[in-house]
Amino acid sequence: MPLPPLESPQWKNRFRAFAWGMSAVGTTVLALVLFATYLGIGALAHDTHFSLGWALASTLLIWAGPAQIILISTLGSGATVVQAAVAVTLSAIRLFPMVVSVLPMLRTPQTKRRHLILATHFIAVTLWVECYRLLPRVPRGSRIAFVHGLGCGLVIVCMIATTLGYQLAANLPPLFAAAILMLTPLAFLLSTARNCKEISDVLALVLGLALYPVVAMFHTGVDVLISGMAAGSIAYGVHRWRRRSA
Repeated sequence: MPLPPLESPQWKNRFRAFAWGMSAVGTTVLALVLFATYLGIGALAHDTHFSLGWALASTLLIWAGPAQIILISTLGSGATVVQAAVAVTLSAIRLFPMVVSVLPMLRTPQTKRRHLILATHFIAVTLWVECYRLLPRVPRGSRIAFVHGLGCGLVIVCMIATTLGYQLAANLPPLFAAAILMLTPLAFLLSTARNCKEISDVLALVLGLALYPVVAMFHTGVDVLISGMAAGSIAYGVHRWRRRSA
């Protein structure tokens, strides 16, 4: 269902904005990537002897594939609940910059903090990418309802995939399960490349890819964090230098 023009009075109906958000799930290839990823997560939960209800609850409440994999693998290996919680929390920190970048796109002068709670929960890699693609086509006053619909649609897709993956786990080859989990970082990389609009964006992406193999040689355990911060800082410095030189 195509989105109506920005000036359309239909946007004033929040239920319609919510429905358009849900329908937008069908316009992104990332929904297919999520589906394949959560097939693997459902299979992983089955193989580590967690119940289907527990797997669905983790999909609904955590809503981040890597964090769910960490939770399932740490608890499955005998770690304590506290250790698993710390590991998941550290993994979730990577989403904080995404939340900070999306929330200003949703706010209006009348927006209260409680209006952003559910939208904040939905902000993960996929929704972050799709917000930059879709929100410019949505009036600011309808964006929260739209994001609620988009987030609910994505969660429903993942709940269905988790259930199917759990049920198919007995027949799903381990190599295939591992391969589909790789679709999420690959899709994120390609989507980020597609959304690069400025030289600083391209520079940050290229430097991050170039620095990671070098940093990985030191076996720090936080290779992605170090290479990402270094690449982003250099790109930001170049951006500031170009602005002053202009």
